[in-house]
Amino acid sequence: QVQFVESGGDLVRPGGSLKLSCAASGRALGIEDMGWYRQAPGKQRELVARIDSGGITNYINSVKGRFTISRDNAKKTMYLQMNNLKPEDTAVYYCNYWPSRIIYWGQGTQVTVSS
Repeated sequence: QVQFVESGGDLVRPGGSLKLSCAASGRALGIEDMGWYRQAPGKQRELVARIDSGGITNYINSVKGRFTISRDNAKKTMYLQMNNLKPEDTAVYYCNYWPSRIIYWGQGTQVTVSS
């Protein structure tokens, strides 16, 4: 059984940076496509970035050039480096497979961008 645990969220000022981590327990992380998702208050959860087993990445337009998704399969960990954060990036961030699978949603990690 795989479990994902997100960490690294915090309160940060606009223009600041954070690095989120997603640690996977259970089977190996390396053979499946993965994604970072977020859910802002009052909004639906959305895919922010994804990375396939070969390291190919995709981002939504609003984070292109600011966020970088990466993975370390040996450590069973995925990362999201977030730079130049904006108030509209405020949300709970989750990791999951891509496409997402309901049973693997974790608690997420809160990112708040505010001055």
